[in-house]
Amino acid sequence: MSSYPAALFALALCSGTVVADEAKPANGGLLPLEELRTFTRVYDHVRSGYVDEIDDAQLLEYAIKGMIAELDPHSAYLDKDAFADLQANTSGEFGGIGLEVSIDEGFVKVVTPIDDSPSAKAGILAGDVVIRIDDKPVKGMDLNKAVNLMRGPKNSNIHITVMREGVDQPIEFNLVRDIIKVQSVRTRVLEEDYFYIRLAQFQLDTGKDVAKKLRAQLKKNPATKGIILDLRNNPGGVLQSSVEVADAFLDGGQVVYTQGRQENSNISYNAEAGDITNNLPLVVLINDGSASASEIVAGALQDHKRAVIMGTRSFGKGSVQSVIPISNDRAIKLTTALYYTPNGRSIQAQGIEPDVNVERVQIAAIQQGLMTTEADLARHLGNTKGGKESTSKDRADRRISSAELLKEDNQLHEALNLLKGLHIFIQSSPLAASTAEMSPDIAPDIVIQPEEPTDISE
Repeated sequence: MSSYPAALFALALCSGTVVADEAKPANGGLLPLEELRTFTRVYDHVRSGYVDEIDDAQLLEYAIKGMIAELDPHSAYLDKDAFADLQANTSGEFGGIGLEVSIDEGFVKVVTPIDDSPSAKAGILAGDVVIRIDDKPVKGMDLNKAVNLMRGPKNSNIHITVMREGVDQPIEFNLVRDIIKVQSVRTRVLEEDYFYIRLAQFQLDTGKDVAKKLRAQLKKNPATKGIILDLRNNPGGVLQSSVEVADAFLDGGQVVYTQGRQENSNISYNAEAGDITNNLPLVVLINDGSASASEIVAGALQDHKRAVIMGTRSFGKGSVQSVIPISNDRAIKLTTALYYTPNGRSIQAQGIEPDVNVERVQIAAIQQGLMTTEADLARHLGNTKGGKESTSKDRADRRISSAELLKEDNQLHEALNLLKGLHIFIQSSPLAASTAEMSPDIAPDIVIQPEEPTDISE
């Protein structure tokens, strides 16, 4: 252990070289002397009287961690392992069970399980509160430590205990860690002409991937009728990627702006001209697991009236964290600004309210037997316009497909129905167009004036 007294450390803190011009305290640059004395007294007592001997470097690191942790739930000191984990998250691959978590009243709360991860497959849900990791109680544990306990090599075992709202007893999960490869962008086609995009989180290349997949789909099927952008249980990620995703659907305009204490924290992010989708109908799905970058996208598209937002209110994380390296392998993640939607709304602790509120529920369609249709009857007349006949089997197959989607995901089912309505609504009426063609044009050089009004006054 170092032999210099703690008082000398306090004097070093008071020297003018520590408080740089750009980081002066709000009281004009003077550090509070009484609080520094209190710190040195506590430091000296811990250093000399704690049951285990701890060197000065470790104690100072503890002090730094405590200072950052008390600021807000999202600021953190990143030691060597935590800094490496953060870099792994943005690249999309790490070893663990696939949980996005935050601290809530001293407990680790699940923001969302990552798609296809061991935690998602086991049934851990957003909102679950982790109370034990293996044999270690979690209450009061540093978030980075809890995350490190859940991370580990592939095929290693871990036991997680959670509490769930509405369930009286703790729920136990025995999981096997895996390499978590977060596939940021997933797509599929619904009912031939509706394109579904699922974003699990915002990684460095998410915006570019979304634009690439949109262009490929529209080239493959120019008759695409609408798009569903699914941001449910997406905890956020890289800010610039969220701007790029919103940009894919906007024809210019502001996406988000940030405001903080330092001048370089006040930034406006704007979309470039050109909507990749040519203003196709768009529905965005959100829920209480949609946070941060997800809320930026939803808020921007909502303010520009570019999309209908559907689902439930989002998480409400409207703060910006800057990762500031302080050495080659250590950094601090510091909340430096708040972000605002183009209309000036702050999402912080409020979230995005959907335009159409749809809760996630389990719904079962009423099963019906095969009902005979005209097309089933022997010797029926064919459609004189050459239209495809609709038999009872055809209709049953369509009902089964719709019922399966309804059972799988009622919110997605509702989004698809809304898209169909939007597509119909924006179509121009061919009947009105044909009527207009039959009407004679008025010669451009003829002026039709109203008749002189009749005087009916008495």
